[in-house]
Amino acid sequence: MTSLLQRHRAPEAPTGPAPQAGRLALGAVAGPMLFTAAWLVLGFVSTGYTLFDHTFTEYSPVSQPISGLGMGATAGYMNTAFVVTGLILIVGVAGVFRSAGGPERPVLRRTALVLLACTGAGQIVCGVFDLEAVMPHMLGFVLALGTPMVAFPVAGHYFRGIPGWRRFGTWLLLGGPLTLALLIAFFATFQPTADGAEHGIAGLVQRAGVLEVHAWYVAMGLLALRRRKTSVSTYGQ
Repeated sequence: MTSLLQRHRAPEAPTGPAPQAGRLALGAVAGPMLFTAAWLVLGFVSTGYTLFDHTFTEYSPVSQPISGLGMGATAGYMNTAFVVTGLILIVGVAGVFRSAGGPERPVLRRTALVLLACTGAGQIVCGVFDLEAVMPHMLGFVLALGTPMVAFPVAGHYFRGIPGWRRFGTWLLLGGPLTLALLIAFFATFQPTADGAEHGIAGLVQRAGVLEVHAWYVAMGLLALRRRKTSVSTYGQ
């Protein structure tokens, strides 16, 4: 009798990724896109800013970092973009891990998640503290662009153990050394003068680093969305 009831029991709901996980993973794509649009547009309209020593400097996307847009007439827009992007990115990382699922490796999973979320946290700090607050702003910079040197290899090692994520995890292992190289290039080309202005191509190098870091988040967000669609299609059959 029991076996007969089990045979006619309604099918159980699929145990794949939760539907909302895919929507959250979209943040890993939307955050970087918002931030890129912000510094591209504001970089063209910025007229410059006054430094903490009351020295006015014209803004140059080639020589000056993105944080320079967080001062002067564009301050409100750029700093808001920093904070909003950071929040969206953290949500996106959480969504990626919920969508990916993976083997029971809780320590590695939590470590990878926290390290990847540090980029978003760093952007929030950079938005709250502009260049005049040098120390906390530098902390935000290190969190945003320095942590990925470790975060990408750790996350890559975790993703390599998940079906459908192995190839991406292998590529992500290269993200750490690449981020390190771009960070070294930024500091090597950063040439501030006594009046606080910058010369050279440090601005371009930093933008290349930001694009590289954000590109990995966009890639994992898109993969999470694709895997979710595949899972929903499979479980719906």
